[in-house]
Amino acid sequence: MAEYRVEKDSMGEIRVPAEALYAAQTQRAVENFPISGLTFSRAFIRALGFIKAAAATVNQELDLLDAPISEAIQEAAGEVAEGQWDDQFPIDIFQTGSGTSTNMNANEVIATRATQILGAKVHPNDHVNMGQSSNDVIPTAIHVAAYLETADNLIPALRHLHETLNAKAAEYDDVVKTGRTHLMDAMPVRLSQEIGGWAAQVALSIERVEATLPRLGELAQGGTAVGTGINALPEFGGRLAAALSARTTGQFKETRNHFAAQASMDTAVELSGQLKATAAALMKIADDLRWMNSGPIAGIGEIALPSLQPGSSIMPGKVNPVIPEAVMMVAAQVMGNDVTVGIAGSRGNFQLNVMLPVIAHNLLESITILGHASRLLADKGIQGFTVNRDKMANLVDKNPILVTALNAIIGYDTGAKIAKTAYAEGRTLREVAREMTDLTDEELDRYLDPRPMTEGGIAE
Repeated sequence: MAEYRVEKDSMGEIRVPAEALYAAQTQRAVENFPISGLTFSRAFIRALGFIKAAAATVNQELDLLDAPISEAIQEAAGEVAEGQWDDQFPIDIFQTGSGTSTNMNANEVIATRATQILGAKVHPNDHVNMGQSSNDVIPTAIHVAAYLETADNLIPALRHLHETLNAKAAEYDDVVKTGRTHLMDAMPVRLSQEIGGWAAQVALSIERVEATLPRLGELAQGGTAVGTGINALPEFGGRLAAALSARTTGQFKETRNHFAAQASMDTAVELSGQLKATAAALMKIADDLRWMNSGPIAGIGEIALPSLQPGSSIMPGKVNPVIPEAVMMVAAQVMGNDVTVGIAGSRGNFQLNVMLPVIAHNLLESITILGHASRLLADKGIQGFTVNRDKMANLVDKNPILVTALNAIIGYDTGAKIAKTAYAEGRTLREVAREMTDLTDEELDRYLDPRPMTEGGIAE
């Protein structure tokens, strides 16, 4: 049988696993919220560790915390930030809306480790939580975690995808293919232009996400319980933001308005919207790849994606576009997460948002999986696909829509007759146009050359 120890808090005694670093308040939350089995992510726990270490540093600088206690807290919080004690954060995401349970989880774990390091009692509330409240710690942790995960992981992954797409576009600039609108044949484009369109979507996604970072860098810390800063010195919030900037790659500062920062999570909602736009871009790119890869006999078959694994348990030799499909599922998940973040972000009642944990979970999941999916798409989807040049050229040559280039010379109605005849009789456009117009072979070759039709479309 499991061994337990007895811990006490303001509500009385409770049994806690003997080897646990956490104490009574964490255990109560574990027992109160057996809902999903989902716990806070590595990125969020890392942010909590950073915040608690920074708070101890600032409290020492303000002569509120003795140096030995501060240093022990900083060391213990550093271990939390590094991931040494992730198994000590067992509380379900679906808990009290302020995230108080998880703030106290961090306070208890850090206090226990600091006590072990120092050899003297370190208190979770009086020392680790000094100058803080769950009501400003958790919003701050959401911003810090989202900022760092975005800046350090998502944006570099999107840049890698962008560079990979640009390299692929340059590789196939000489390939002209049939354009498609409504999934129907349209005027020709160069493969580089099609891929370049994808690259531009990714570049714009980066711009959108980066534009949110300055607001994400504004932190609620220092507002304490309701935004008034009770039990924290006026300079605490600004000093803590500076300490976090020094400890991390982020650029943080105290919020312009503590009441807004704790009562609303508008910046988290904003970022989630930018992530949804990014997901929409990845969905389009991945789906285009699936269509272009379709076949190999009965589909479009313009490209061949890398063969990564067998595609069927019953059909030998079948290979499926597994990477684009995985990316599309990620995009769908991010879009669903955005709905949750938007609803949760609207639940700021008076001086506190009461759905902070679910905002943290969904927002950080979106950032993380978008980053992973972007790298996967670049490395196992885009980088290795090959092009069926002969099929693309053949489809372009048979495309009756090329008659559009003759509109100014023969008129729309005659052009429509030529296109319909060529399609109905399975003949080339040149052959039918030669019969139905006075244009010479030389003129038809010049006017129906697909390459000049693809010039333009990009502003220099």
